[in-house]
Amino acid sequence: MGTEAAGQTFVSCRQWLDLLDELNVGAFTVDARRAITAVNFSAQALMGVRGAEIIGKDCRDAFGTVPCLTPCLLCDPAAGAEADEADTDGGRPLLTRIATPIFDARHRVVGCLTLIQDHSPIADLIDRVHYEERSLKIILDNLDVGIFTVNRGGLITFFNRAAEKISGFARQQVLGEPCHTIFESQLSPDVCLLKDSITNGKSRSTRLGKMITRDGVTIPIRATYMALRNEKGNVIGGLATFHDLTLVHRLNQAISDRYTFHDMIGKSPVMQQIFEKVSVVAQTNATVLIEGATGTGKDLLAKVIHSASPRADKPMVKVNCAAIPENLIESELFGYVRGAFTGADRDKPGRFDLANGGTIFLDEIGDLPLTLQAKLLRVLEDREFYPLGSRTTRRVDVRILSATNRGLARLAADGLFRKDLFYRLNVMQIELPALADRREDLALLIPHVVRKLTVAREKAAPAISQEAMRILLNYAYPGNVRELENILEHALIICGTDAIRPEHLPLAVIGRVGSREPGQGGAVLAADEAARRQLLDLLRANEGNRSRTAAALGIERTTLWRRMKRLGIAERP
Repeated sequence: MGTEAAGQTFVSCRQWLDLLDELNVGAFTVDARRAITAVNFSAQALMGVRGAEIIGKDCRDAFGTVPCLTPCLLCDPAAGAEADEADTDGGRPLLTRIATPIFDARHRVVGCLTLIQDHSPIADLIDRVHYEERSLKIILDNLDVGIFTVNRGGLITFFNRAAEKISGFARQQVLGEPCHTIFESQLSPDVCLLKDSITNGKSRSTRLGKMITRDGVTIPIRATYMALRNEKGNVIGGLATFHDLTLVHRLNQAISDRYTFHDMIGKSPVMQQIFEKVSVVAQTNATVLIEGATGTGKDLLAKVIHSASPRADKPMVKVNCAAIPENLIESELFGYVRGAFTGADRDKPGRFDLANGGTIFLDEIGDLPLTLQAKLLRVLEDREFYPLGSRTTRRVDVRILSATNRGLARLAADGLFRKDLFYRLNVMQIELPALADRREDLALLIPHVVRKLTVAREKAAPAISQEAMRILLNYAYPGNVRELENILEHALIICGTDAIRPEHLPLAVIGRVGSREPGQGGAVLAADEAARRQLLDLLRANEGNRSRTAAALGIERTTLWRRMKRLGIAERP
Protein backbone atom coordinates (compact mmCIF):
# COMPACT_ATOMS: atom_id res chain seq x y z
CA MET A 1 0.00 0.00 0.00
CA GLY A 2 3.00 2.31 0.51
CA THR A 3 3.45 5.83 1.76
CA GLU A 4 0.29 7.23 0.15
CA ALA A 5 -1.99 4.80 1.97
CA ALA A 6 -0.21 5.44 5.24
CA GLY A 7 -0.58 9.16 4.70
CA GLN A 8 -4.33 8.81 4.15
CA THR A 9 -4.53 6.84 7.37
CA PHE A 10 -2.75 9.59 9.33
CA VAL A 11 -4.97 12.23 7.73
CA SER A 12 -8.01 10.49 9.16
CA CYS A 13 -6.24 10.36 12.52
CA ARG A 14 -5.73 14.12 12.30
CA GLN A 15 -9.51 14.53 12.37
CA TRP A 16 -9.60 12.47 15.55
CA LEU A 17 -6.90 14.66 17.09
CA ASP A 18 -8.94 17.79 16.42
CA LEU A 19 -12.03 16.15 17.94
CA LEU A 20 -10.08 15.12 21.04
CA ASP A 21 -8.80 18.69 21.31
CA GLU A 22 -12.37 19.85 21.77
CA LEU A 23 -12.62 17.43 24.71
CA ASN A 24 -9.34 18.65 26.28
CA VAL A 25 -7.75 15.26 25.69
CA GLY A 26 -4.15 15.29 24.47
CA ALA A 27 -3.29 13.04 21.50
CA PHE A 28 -0.46 12.43 19.09
CA THR A 29 0.41 9.91 16.38
CA VAL A 30 3.65 8.25 15.41
CA ASP A 31 4.61 6.14 12.44
CA ALA A 32 6.19 2.72 12.42
CA ARG A 33 9.59 4.28 13.20
CA ARG A 34 8.14 6.12 16.27
CA ALA A 35 8.49 9.44 14.50
CA ILE A 36 5.82 11.92 15.55
CA THR A 37 3.42 12.62 12.69
CA ALA A 38 0.82 14.79 14.40
CA VAL A 39 0.12 16.28 17.83
CA ASN A 40 -2.89 18.27 19.00
CA PHE A 41 -2.85 21.43 21.09
CA SER A 42 -3.94 19.67 24.32
CA ALA A 43 -0.94 17.31 24.12
CA GLN A 44 1.40 20.21 23.44
CA ALA A 45 0.10 22.00 26.52
CA LEU A 46 0.41 18.89 28.70
CA MET A 47 3.93 18.10 27.48
CA GLY A 48 5.15 21.68 27.37
CA VAL A 49 6.29 21.48 23.71
CA ARG A 50 5.43 23.05 20.37
CA GLY A 51 4.15 20.92 17.53
CA ALA A 52 6.44 22.42 14.89
CA GLU A 53 9.48 21.53 17.00
CA ILE A 54 8.67 17.84 17.50
CA ILE A 55 7.01 16.74 14.25
CA GLY A 56 9.26 14.12 12.69
CA LYS A 57 11.23 13.48 15.85
CA ASP A 58 11.38 10.19 17.72
CA CYS A 59 8.69 10.37 20.39
CA ARG A 60 11.08 8.89 22.95
CA ASP A 61 13.27 11.97 22.59
CA ALA A 62 10.62 14.60 21.93
CA PHE A 63 8.82 14.37 25.27
CA GLY A 64 11.81 14.21 27.60
CA THR A 65 10.77 12.81 30.99
CA VAL A 66 7.47 11.56 29.63
CA PRO A 67 8.34 8.74 27.23
CA CYS A 68 5.76 7.85 24.66
CA LEU A 69 3.82 4.64 25.07
CA THR A 70 4.40 2.77 21.79
CA PRO A 71 4.71 -0.96 22.51
CA CYS A 72 1.67 -1.32 20.26
CA LEU A 73 4.08 -1.03 17.29
CA LEU A 74 5.57 -4.38 18.26
CA CYS A 75 2.41 -6.20 19.28
CA ASP A 76 0.09 -8.55 17.46
CA PRO A 77 -2.12 -6.66 15.00
CA ALA A 78 -5.12 -8.14 16.83
CA ALA A 79 -4.12 -6.45 20.06
CA GLY A 80 -6.27 -3.68 21.48
CA ALA A 81 -5.49 -0.49 23.37
CA GLU A 82 -2.91 -0.42 26.15
CA ALA A 83 -2.95 1.94 29.12
CA ASP A 84 -0.34 3.28 31.48
CA GLU A 85 0.05 5.94 34.16
CA ALA A 86 2.95 8.37 34.19
CA ASP A 87 4.49 10.20 37.12
CA THR A 88 5.81 13.57 36.11
CA ASP A 89 7.00 14.81 39.50
CA GLY A 90 7.98 11.70 41.41
CA GLY A 91 4.74 11.84 43.37
CA ARG A 92 1.31 10.49 42.56
CA PRO A 93 0.43 9.59 38.98
CA LEU A 94 -0.82 12.62 37.06
CA LEU A 95 -1.16 11.45 33.46
CA THR A 96 -3.22 8.66 32.05
CA ARG A 97 -2.02 7.45 28.63
CA ILE A 98 -3.79 5.10 26.27
CA ALA A 99 -2.09 3.80 23.10
CA THR A 100 -3.80 1.99 20.24
CA PRO A 101 -2.35 0.76 16.90
CA ILE A 102 -3.07 2.49 13.58
CA PHE A 103 -3.72 0.05 10.73
CA ASP A 104 -3.63 0.40 6.99
CA ALA A 105 -6.10 -1.12 4.52
CA ARG A 106 -4.39 -4.51 4.81
CA HIS A 107 -4.63 -4.39 8.58
CA ARG A 108 -0.92 -3.88 9.02
CA VAL A 109 0.36 -1.75 11.92
CA VAL A 110 1.64 1.51 10.41
CA GLY A 111 1.73 3.65 13.52
CA CYS A 112 0.28 4.38 16.93
CA LEU A 113 -2.27 6.81 18.39
CA THR A 114 -1.58 7.86 21.98
CA LEU A 115 -4.10 9.68 24.18
CA ILE A 116 -2.92 11.70 27.16
CA GLN A 117 -5.09 13.06 29.94
CA ASP A 118 -4.07 14.86 33.10
CA HIS A 119 -6.17 13.29 35.87
CA SER A 120 -4.63 15.19 38.78
CA PRO A 121 -7.66 17.54 38.96
CA ILE A 122 -9.87 14.44 39.08
CA ALA A 123 -7.67 12.94 41.80
CA ASP A 124 -7.92 16.15 43.79
CA LEU A 125 -11.68 16.11 43.35
CA ILE A 126 -11.88 12.49 44.50
CA ASP A 127 -9.72 13.26 47.53
CA ARG A 128 -11.87 16.27 48.33
CA VAL A 129 -15.08 14.27 47.90
CA HIS A 130 -13.72 11.50 50.09
CA TYR A 131 -12.69 13.99 52.76
CA GLU A 132 -16.00 15.83 52.55
CA GLU A 133 -17.82 12.51 52.63
CA ARG A 134 -16.01 11.52 55.80
CA SER A 135 -16.76 14.90 57.35
CA LEU A 136 -20.39 14.62 56.28
CA LYS A 137 -20.69 11.15 57.81
CA ILE A 138 -19.31 12.47 61.11
CA ILE A 139 -21.93 15.21 61.08
CA LEU A 140 -24.75 12.83 60.13
CA ASP A 141 -23.64 10.37 62.80
CA ASN A 142 -24.15 12.97 65.54
CA LEU A 143 -27.60 14.19 64.53
CA ASP A 144 -30.65 13.22 66.58
CA VAL A 145 -32.58 12.23 63.45
CA GLY A 146 -32.27 8.74 62.03
CA ILE A 147 -30.54 8.63 58.63
CA PHE A 148 -29.65 5.82 56.26
CA THR A 149 -28.64 5.65 52.61
CA VAL A 150 -29.06 2.95 50.00
CA ASN A 151 -27.58 2.31 46.57
CA ARG A 152 -29.69 1.97 43.44
CA GLY A 153 -30.25 -1.68 44.29
CA GLY A 154 -31.82 -0.77 47.64
CA LEU A 155 -28.92 -2.08 49.76
CA ILE A 156 -28.11 -0.05 52.88
CA THR A 157 -24.78 1.79 52.59
CA PHE A 158 -24.90 4.10 55.62
CA PHE A 159 -26.69 3.90 58.98
CA ASN A 160 -26.13 6.61 61.59
CA ARG A 161 -26.19 6.31 65.38
CA ALA A 162 -29.70 7.70 65.74
CA ALA A 163 -30.92 5.06 63.28
CA GLU A 164 -29.23 2.40 65.44
CA LYS A 165 -30.90 3.79 68.56
CA ILE A 166 -34.37 3.97 67.03
CA SER A 167 -34.31 0.61 65.23
CA GLY A 168 -32.24 -1.40 67.69
CA PHE A 169 -30.06 -2.64 64.82
CA ALA A 170 -26.29 -2.17 64.92
CA ARG A 171 -25.01 -0.80 61.64
CA GLN A 172 -22.93 -3.95 61.11
CA GLN A 173 -26.20 -5.90 61.04
CA VAL A 174 -27.80 -3.87 58.26
CA LEU A 175 -24.99 -2.55 56.05
CA GLY A 176 -25.22 -4.35 52.72
CA GLU A 177 -28.70 -5.65 53.56
CA PRO A 178 -31.90 -4.73 51.64
CA CYS A 179 -33.70 -1.73 53.07
CA HIS A 180 -36.86 -3.79 53.65
CA THR A 181 -34.91 -5.42 56.51
CA ILE A 182 -36.01 -2.52 58.71
CA PHE A 183 -39.49 -2.24 57.20
CA GLU A 184 -42.47 -4.59 57.18
CA SER A 185 -41.80 -6.09 53.74
CA GLN A 186 -40.64 -5.31 50.23
CA LEU A 187 -44.13 -3.99 49.52
CA SER A 188 -44.38 -1.66 52.52
CA PRO A 189 -45.36 1.94 51.66
CA ASP A 190 -42.03 3.25 52.98
CA VAL A 191 -39.99 0.98 50.70
CA CYS A 192 -42.18 1.99 47.75
CA LEU A 193 -41.68 5.70 48.50
CA LEU A 194 -37.90 5.23 48.67
CA LYS A 195 -37.89 3.35 45.35
CA ASP A 196 -40.02 6.09 43.77
CA SER A 197 -37.53 8.73 44.89
CA ILE A 198 -34.65 6.77 43.39
CA THR A 199 -36.56 6.15 40.16
CA ASN A 200 -37.80 9.67 39.41
CA GLY A 201 -35.43 11.75 41.53
CA LYS A 202 -38.23 13.44 43.48
CA SER A 203 -38.49 13.63 47.26
CA ARG A 204 -41.22 11.72 49.05
CA SER A 205 -42.43 11.88 52.63
CA THR A 206 -44.78 10.09 54.98
CA ARG A 207 -46.34 11.50 58.12
CA LEU A 208 -46.98 8.08 59.61
CA GLY A 209 -44.74 5.27 58.41
CA LYS A 210 -43.76 2.05 60.15
CA MET A 211 -40.41 0.54 61.01
CA ILE A 212 -39.63 -2.91 62.41
CA THR A 213 -37.08 -2.97 65.23
CA ARG A 214 -34.54 -5.71 65.79
CA ASP A 215 -36.95 -7.20 68.37
CA GLY A 216 -39.76 -7.38 65.81
CA VAL A 217 -41.72 -4.49 67.33
CA THR A 218 -43.48 -2.10 64.93
CA ILE A 219 -42.82 1.56 65.73
CA PRO A 220 -44.38 4.63 64.09
CA ILE A 221 -42.05 6.96 62.19
CA ARG A 222 -42.22 10.15 60.15
CA ALA A 223 -39.86 9.87 57.21
CA THR A 224 -38.57 11.76 54.18
CA TYR A 225 -37.04 9.98 51.20
CA MET A 226 -34.91 11.60 48.50
CA ALA A 227 -32.59 10.64 45.68
CA LEU A 228 -28.81 10.74 46.08
CA ARG A 229 -26.93 12.22 43.12
CA ASN A 230 -23.27 12.30 42.18
CA GLU A 231 -21.37 15.38 40.99
CA LYS A 232 -22.71 14.83 37.46
CA GLY A 233 -26.30 14.88 38.69
CA ASN A 234 -26.88 11.16 38.12
CA VAL A 235 -29.00 9.31 40.69
CA ILE A 236 -26.77 6.79 42.49
CA GLY A 237 -29.09 5.80 45.36
CA GLY A 238 -31.43 7.17 48.00
CA LEU A 239 -31.35 8.81 51.43
CA ALA A 240 -33.94 8.54 54.18
CA THR A 241 -34.37 10.68 57.29
CA PHE A 242 -36.82 9.52 59.94
CA HIS A 243 -38.09 10.44 63.41
CA ASP A 244 -39.38 8.04 66.06
CA LEU A 245 -43.02 8.94 66.73
CA THR A 246 -43.51 6.45 69.57
CA LEU A 247 -43.65 9.18 72.19
CA VAL A 248 -46.06 11.26 70.10
CA HIS A 249 -48.16 8.14 69.55
CA ARG A 250 -48.30 7.44 73.29
CA LEU A 251 -49.15 11.05 74.08
CA ASN A 252 -51.96 11.01 71.53
CA GLN A 253 -53.29 7.84 73.11
CA ALA A 254 -53.17 9.43 76.55
CA ILE A 255 -55.02 12.49 75.27
CA SER A 256 -57.68 10.77 73.19
CA ASP A 257 -57.77 7.48 75.15
CA ARG A 258 -57.93 5.62 71.85
CA TYR A 259 -55.99 2.49 71.10
CA THR A 260 -55.27 0.62 67.90
CA PHE A 261 -55.42 -3.10 67.30
CA HIS A 262 -51.64 -3.26 67.15
CA ASP A 263 -51.23 -2.15 70.76
CA MET A 264 -51.82 -5.77 71.67
CA ILE A 265 -48.69 -7.89 71.33
CA GLY A 266 -48.71 -11.62 70.69
CA LYS A 267 -47.51 -14.19 68.18
CA SER A 268 -48.82 -17.30 69.95
CA PRO A 269 -51.63 -19.22 68.18
CA VAL A 270 -54.14 -18.37 70.90
CA MET A 271 -53.44 -14.63 70.57
CA GLN A 272 -53.56 -14.80 66.78
CA GLN A 273 -57.04 -16.36 67.04
CA ILE A 274 -58.11 -13.55 69.37
CA PHE A 275 -56.77 -10.93 66.94
CA GLU A 276 -58.73 -12.48 64.09
CA LYS A 277 -61.91 -12.57 66.17
CA VAL A 278 -61.46 -8.99 67.38
CA SER A 279 -60.87 -7.65 63.86
CA VAL A 280 -64.29 -9.03 62.88
CA VAL A 281 -66.36 -8.32 65.98
CA ALA A 282 -65.03 -4.76 66.38
CA GLN A 283 -66.83 -3.67 63.20
CA THR A 284 -70.21 -4.77 64.58
CA ASN A 285 -72.43 -3.55 67.45
CA ALA A 286 -72.42 -6.97 69.12
CA THR A 287 -72.24 -7.16 72.91
CA VAL A 288 -68.88 -8.64 73.94
CA LEU A 289 -67.95 -10.43 77.17
CA ILE A 290 -64.20 -10.46 77.91
CA GLU A 291 -63.01 -13.01 80.44
CA GLY A 292 -59.54 -13.65 81.80
CA ALA A 293 -57.39 -13.62 84.93
CA THR A 294 -56.31 -10.38 86.57
CA GLY A 295 -53.68 -8.51 84.59
CA THR A 296 -54.25 -10.24 81.25
CA GLY A 297 -55.26 -7.03 79.47
CA LYS A 298 -59.08 -7.04 79.48
CA ASP A 299 -59.20 -3.25 79.80
CA LEU A 300 -56.81 -2.84 76.86
CA LEU A 301 -58.79 -5.26 74.69
CA ALA A 302 -61.99 -3.32 75.37
CA LYS A 303 -60.29 -0.09 74.28
CA VAL A 304 -58.95 -1.81 71.16
CA ILE A 305 -62.44 -3.01 70.22
CA HIS A 306 -63.93 0.45 70.70
CA SER A 307 -61.11 2.14 68.77
CA ALA A 308 -61.53 -0.23 65.81
CA SER A 309 -65.31 0.16 65.75
CA PRO A 310 -67.52 2.64 63.85
CA ARG A 311 -68.12 4.31 67.25
CA ALA A 312 -64.45 5.22 67.64
CA ASP A 313 -65.13 8.96 67.42
CA LYS A 314 -67.75 8.71 70.18
CA PRO A 315 -67.04 8.41 73.91
CA MET A 316 -66.04 5.21 75.67
CA VAL A 317 -67.15 5.25 79.31
CA LYS A 318 -65.67 2.77 81.77
CA VAL A 319 -67.46 1.61 84.92
CA ASN A 320 -65.68 -0.54 87.50
CA CYS A 321 -68.61 -2.37 89.10
CA ALA A 322 -66.45 -3.59 92.00
CA ALA A 323 -65.15 -0.13 92.92
CA ILE A 324 -68.50 1.66 93.40
CA PRO A 325 -70.42 1.15 96.66
CA GLU A 326 -73.61 -0.86 96.20
CA ASN A 327 -75.84 1.99 97.41
CA LEU A 328 -74.38 4.34 94.77
CA ILE A 329 -73.94 2.16 91.73
CA GLU A 330 -77.52 2.54 90.44
CA SER A 331 -77.31 6.33 90.42
CA GLU A 332 -73.83 6.12 88.86
CA LEU A 333 -75.05 3.90 86.03
CA PHE A 334 -78.43 5.43 85.31
CA GLY A 335 -78.26 8.89 86.86
CA TYR A 336 -80.96 10.57 88.91
CA VAL A 337 -83.43 13.43 88.76
CA ARG A 338 -83.82 16.35 91.07
CA GLY A 339 -85.50 15.38 94.35
CA ALA A 340 -84.80 11.65 93.95
CA PHE A 341 -83.20 11.64 97.40
CA THR A 342 -82.00 14.07 100.02
CA GLY A 343 -79.33 16.29 98.52
CA ALA A 344 -80.36 15.65 94.91
CA ASP A 345 -80.79 19.32 94.06
CA ARG A 346 -80.31 18.87 90.32
CA ASP A 347 -80.55 16.27 87.58
CA LYS A 348 -77.40 14.24 87.07
CA PRO A 349 -76.78 12.08 83.99
CA GLY A 350 -75.53 8.53 84.57
CA ARG A 351 -72.72 6.64 82.80
CA PHE A 352 -75.14 5.28 80.19
CA ASP A 353 -76.17 8.85 79.32
CA LEU A 354 -72.51 9.88 79.00
CA ALA A 355 -71.81 6.92 76.70
CA ASN A 356 -74.77 7.67 74.40
CA GLY A 357 -73.69 7.07 70.80
CA GLY A 358 -70.51 5.32 71.93
CA THR A 359 -69.47 2.40 74.13
CA ILE A 360 -69.87 1.59 77.81
CA PHE A 361 -67.38 -0.82 79.36
CA LEU A 362 -68.63 -2.61 82.47
CA ASP A 363 -65.49 -3.93 84.14
CA GLU A 364 -65.77 -6.56 86.89
CA ILE A 365 -69.36 -7.22 85.81
CA GLY A 366 -69.44 -10.29 88.07
CA ASP A 367 -69.55 -7.97 91.09
CA LEU A 368 -72.70 -6.18 89.93
CA PRO A 369 -75.39 -6.53 92.66
CA LEU A 370 -78.31 -8.84 91.82
CA THR A 371 -80.73 -5.98 92.43
CA LEU A 372 -79.29 -4.04 89.53
CA GLN A 373 -78.89 -6.96 87.14
CA ALA A 374 -82.59 -6.87 86.14
CA LYS A 375 -82.35 -3.18 85.29
CA LEU A 376 -79.21 -3.79 83.23
CA LEU A 377 -81.03 -6.60 81.41
CA ARG A 378 -83.71 -4.14 80.28
CA VAL A 379 -81.07 -1.78 78.95
CA LEU A 380 -79.58 -4.64 76.94
CA GLU A 381 -82.98 -5.67 75.56
CA ASP A 382 -84.67 -2.31 74.98
CA ARG A 383 -81.83 0.25 75.23
CA GLU A 384 -83.89 2.26 77.73
CA PHE A 385 -83.94 2.75 81.51
CA TYR A 386 -85.45 4.82 84.33
CA PRO A 387 -83.08 7.31 85.98
CA LEU A 388 -83.32 7.11 89.77
CA GLY A 389 -86.46 8.95 90.93
CA SER A 390 -87.83 9.43 87.39
CA ARG A 391 -91.20 8.27 86.06
CA THR A 392 -90.19 8.46 82.41
CA THR A 393 -87.75 6.26 80.55
CA ARG A 394 -84.67 7.47 78.77
CA ARG A 395 -83.43 5.84 75.54
CA VAL A 396 -79.76 5.50 74.72
CA ASP A 397 -77.73 4.13 71.83
CA VAL A 398 -74.79 2.37 73.40
CA ARG A 399 -72.65 -0.67 72.74
CA ILE A 400 -72.01 -2.73 75.85
CA LEU A 401 -68.67 -4.39 76.55
CA SER A 402 -68.16 -6.21 79.82
CA ALA A 403 -65.30 -8.01 81.53
CA THR A 404 -64.76 -10.27 84.50
CA ASN A 405 -62.11 -12.48 86.07
CA ARG A 406 -64.62 -14.57 87.99
CA GLY A 407 -66.22 -16.70 85.26
CA LEU A 408 -69.86 -15.64 84.66
CA ALA A 409 -71.00 -19.11 83.61
CA ARG A 410 -69.93 -20.53 86.99
CA LEU A 411 -71.48 -17.58 88.86
CA ALA A 412 -74.74 -18.09 86.95
CA ALA A 413 -74.71 -21.81 87.72
CA ASP A 414 -74.22 -21.02 91.42
CA GLY A 415 -77.13 -18.55 91.41
CA LEU A 416 -74.86 -15.55 92.00
CA PHE A 417 -75.56 -14.04 88.58
CA ARG A 418 -78.77 -13.93 86.55
CA LYS A 419 -78.69 -16.51 83.81
CA ASP A 420 -80.79 -14.40 81.43
CA LEU A 421 -78.39 -11.48 81.85
CA PHE A 422 -75.41 -13.80 81.33
CA TYR A 423 -76.88 -15.01 78.03
CA ARG A 424 -77.44 -11.42 76.91
CA LEU A 425 -73.88 -10.41 77.79
CA ASN A 426 -72.38 -13.53 76.26
CA VAL A 427 -73.27 -12.82 72.63
CA MET A 428 -69.56 -12.84 71.76
CA GLN A 429 -67.11 -14.16 74.33
CA ILE A 430 -63.35 -13.57 74.20
CA GLU A 431 -61.16 -15.23 76.82
CA LEU A 432 -57.70 -13.80 77.32
CA PRO A 433 -55.11 -16.43 78.29
CA ALA A 434 -52.79 -16.13 81.24
CA LEU A 435 -49.26 -15.10 80.38
CA ALA A 436 -48.02 -18.50 81.53
CA ASP A 437 -50.15 -20.06 78.77
CA ARG A 438 -48.52 -18.01 76.01
CA ARG A 439 -44.88 -18.00 77.04
CA GLU A 440 -43.75 -17.72 73.42
CA ASP A 441 -45.02 -14.11 73.51
CA LEU A 442 -42.58 -13.13 76.28
CA ALA A 443 -39.72 -12.59 73.84
CA LEU A 444 -41.86 -9.93 72.14
CA LEU A 445 -43.55 -8.51 75.23
CA ILE A 446 -40.42 -7.89 77.30
CA PRO A 447 -38.65 -5.52 74.84
CA HIS A 448 -42.01 -3.93 73.95
CA VAL A 449 -42.74 -3.09 77.60
CA VAL A 450 -39.17 -1.85 78.17
CA ARG A 451 -39.47 0.42 75.16
CA LYS A 452 -42.86 1.75 76.28
CA LEU A 453 -41.58 2.52 79.78
CA THR A 454 -38.36 4.18 78.61
CA VAL A 455 -40.14 6.29 76.00
CA ALA A 456 -42.40 7.63 78.74
CA ARG A 457 -39.22 8.76 80.55
CA GLU A 458 -37.66 10.03 77.30
CA LYS A 459 -34.66 7.72 77.77
CA ALA A 460 -33.00 5.13 75.59
CA ALA A 461 -34.05 1.53 76.20
CA PRO A 462 -31.25 -0.37 77.99
CA ALA A 463 -30.06 -3.78 76.90
CA ILE A 464 -31.12 -6.87 78.85
CA SER A 465 -28.35 -9.26 79.83
CA GLN A 466 -28.63 -12.88 78.83
CA GLU A 467 -28.97 -14.09 82.42
CA ALA A 468 -31.67 -11.51 83.24
CA MET A 469 -33.57 -12.47 80.09
CA ARG A 470 -33.44 -16.14 81.07
CA ILE A 471 -34.92 -15.30 84.46
CA LEU A 472 -37.66 -13.20 82.88
CA LEU A 473 -38.49 -15.94 80.38
CA ASN A 474 -38.72 -18.60 83.11
CA TYR A 475 -40.79 -16.68 85.65
CA ALA A 476 -44.44 -17.79 86.08
CA TYR A 477 -46.06 -14.30 86.19
CA PRO A 478 -49.09 -15.00 88.40
CA GLY A 479 -50.01 -11.33 87.90
CA ASN A 480 -49.74 -11.70 84.10
CA VAL A 481 -48.88 -8.71 81.87
CA ARG A 482 -49.50 -6.20 84.64
CA GLU A 483 -46.93 -7.97 86.82
CA LEU A 484 -44.47 -8.09 83.91
CA GLU A 485 -44.79 -4.31 83.54
CA ASN A 486 -44.21 -3.79 87.28
CA ILE A 487 -41.14 -6.07 87.26
CA LEU A 488 -39.56 -4.26 84.32
CA GLU A 489 -40.35 -0.84 85.76
CA HIS A 490 -38.62 -1.92 88.99
CA ALA A 491 -35.59 -3.09 86.99
CA LEU A 492 -35.40 0.15 85.00
CA ILE A 493 -35.42 2.23 88.18
CA ILE A 494 -32.64 0.16 89.76
CA CYS A 495 -30.38 -0.22 86.72
CA GLY A 496 -30.34 3.47 85.77
CA THR A 497 -28.50 3.72 82.44
CA ASP A 498 -26.84 0.29 82.69
CA ALA A 499 -28.01 -2.93 81.10
CA ILE A 500 -30.66 -4.85 83.06
CA ARG A 501 -28.94 -7.64 84.99
CA PRO A 502 -30.32 -10.26 87.43
CA GLU A 503 -29.55 -8.11 90.47
CA HIS A 504 -31.85 -5.40 89.11
CA LEU A 505 -34.90 -7.69 89.18
CA PRO A 506 -37.20 -7.93 92.23
CA LEU A 507 -36.01 -10.40 94.82
CA ALA A 508 -39.28 -12.36 94.69
CA VAL A 509 -38.83 -12.97 90.96
CA ILE A 510 -35.25 -14.18 91.35
CA GLY A 511 -36.15 -16.42 94.28
CA ARG A 512 -39.12 -18.07 92.57
CA VAL A 513 -37.21 -18.74 89.35
CA GLY A 514 -34.25 -20.10 91.30
CA SER A 515 -36.37 -22.49 93.39
CA ARG A 516 -38.62 -23.60 90.51
CA GLU A 517 -36.09 -24.13 87.75
CA PRO A 518 -33.15 -26.11 89.16
CA GLY A 519 -32.25 -27.37 85.69
CA GLN A 520 -31.48 -23.95 84.28
CA GLY A 521 -27.82 -24.09 85.26
CA GLY A 522 -26.10 -20.75 84.81
CA ALA A 523 -29.32 -18.78 84.93
CA VAL A 524 -30.22 -20.19 88.34
CA LEU A 525 -26.73 -19.69 89.74
CA ALA A 526 -26.82 -16.08 88.62
CA ALA A 527 -30.32 -15.69 90.03
CA ASP A 528 -29.31 -17.18 93.37
CA GLU A 529 -26.25 -14.99 93.63
CA ALA A 530 -28.26 -11.87 92.77
CA ALA A 531 -30.95 -12.86 95.28
CA ARG A 532 -28.32 -13.47 97.93
CA ARG A 533 -26.75 -10.03 97.42
CA GLN A 534 -30.12 -8.29 97.50
CA LEU A 535 -31.21 -10.08 100.64
CA LEU A 536 -27.90 -9.35 102.38
CA ASP A 537 -28.22 -5.67 101.54
CA LEU A 538 -31.76 -5.60 102.89
CA LEU A 539 -30.74 -7.41 106.10
CA ARG A 540 -27.88 -4.97 106.66
CA ALA A 541 -30.24 -2.04 106.07
CA ASN A 542 -32.48 -3.48 108.82
CA GLU A 543 -29.50 -4.23 111.11
CA GLY A 544 -30.13 -7.94 110.79
CA ASN A 545 -33.69 -7.70 112.10
CA ARG A 546 -35.60 -10.49 110.35
CA SER A 547 -39.04 -9.17 111.27
CA ARG A 548 -38.42 -5.80 109.63
CA THR A 549 -36.74 -7.50 106.63
CA ALA A 550 -39.68 -9.86 106.15
CA ALA A 551 -42.10 -6.93 106.40
CA ALA A 552 -40.11 -5.02 103.80
CA LEU A 553 -40.35 -8.02 101.45
CA GLY A 554 -44.03 -8.61 102.20
CA ILE A 555 -43.43 -12.20 103.37
CA GLU A 556 -43.66 -14.14 106.63
CA ARG A 557 -40.63 -14.55 108.92
CA THR A 558 -40.67 -18.30 108.34
CA THR A 559 -40.54 -17.76 104.59
CA LEU A 560 -37.61 -15.39 105.07
CA TRP A 561 -35.83 -17.97 107.24
CA ARG A 562 -36.24 -20.68 104.57
CA ARG A 563 -34.99 -18.30 101.88
CA MET A 564 -31.94 -17.37 103.98
CA LYS A 565 -31.21 -21.05 104.54
CA ARG A 566 -31.48 -21.87 100.84
CA LEU A 567 -29.18 -18.98 99.89
CA GLY A 568 -26.64 -19.84 102.58
CA ILE A 569 -27.04 -16.66 104.62
CA ALA A 570 -26.07 -16.78 108.30
CA GLU A 571 -28.28 -15.42 111.05
CA ARG A 572 -26.26 -12.21 111.27
CA PRO A 573 -24.89 -10.98 107.90
